[in-house]
Amino acid sequence: MSVARDIMTASAECIGAEDSVLEAARKLTDLGVGALPICGTDDKLKGVLTDRDITVKVLGKGRDPQQTKAGELAQGEAVTIGADDSADEIFATMARHKVRRLPVIDGHRLVGMVALADVARALPDPQVGDLLEALSTD
Repeated sequence: MSVARDIMTASAECIGAEDSVLEAARKLTDLGVGALPICGTDDKLKGVLTDRDITVKVLGKGRDPQQTKAGELAQGEAVTIGADDSADEIFATMARHKVRRLPVIDGHRLVGMVALADVARALPDPQVGDLLEALSTD
């Protein structure tokens, strides 16, 4: 069975909690990704910022992306997965929290990101359908 470190995208880059949402949008664009982990000045994970967060919580609310800090969009404790957790555990965590991307942690260090597509490639076909269904329903 595959584990997170086998299927993740390594070398995930963070956006600083004090960086602007505009900087985050530029970084998302430059990296060609839809989400960035938010890291605090203490190097601890504060959350995950998505392109949808920027659209809905900043632009859609008329907030200034240059003045809004990425850390303002972090919601509670970040949902993560351990580097040695199985694809089944990743599946369960994504379904339970209704998320499509998870930061991968080794100890307290961010080592990568695992996305829905990564898990879909690692799971047997019937489980992929279950995962997609779990994430697509409210």
